[in-house]
Amino acid sequence: MRIGEVATAAGVGVETIRFYERKGLIKQPPKPANGGFRSYPKDTVARIRFVRKAQQLGFSLKEIEELLSLVSNPSSDCATVREQATRKRQDVDAKIAQLLSIRASLDQLIQSCPGKGALTQCSILDAFGAEE
Repeated sequence: MRIGEVATAAGVGVETIRFYERKGLIKQPPKPANGGFRSYPKDTVARIRFVRKAQQLGFSLKEIEELLSLVSNPSSDCATVREQATRKRQDVDAKIAQLLSIRASLDQLIQSCPGKGALTQCSILDAFGAEE
């Protein structure tokens, strides 16, 4: 398959494929000696879809690289993947807790703001320590 065909089949742009090649997530096939087009194996599409799905679940490119190395290692154990997914979920839980805290702080700021008057009397800006 040519790069455009792979991109279309995987639902990504050609530049995404090039980016994944630079990051080592997919292998760039060798250029033919006759100067023709590179030919990607069909499993490249599945690999790109794997990367995209893992990204959607919040895995970093480094973490995805680790997952891909597990996939290609026949002695890998499912427990290792489960541990990585568990750590990712813990990261997500921590981010949710942080966002909820930020939301509560914003709610307090919004409630304390009269919503009218001179900007110099804005309680939200005062809370930020804004100075002229």
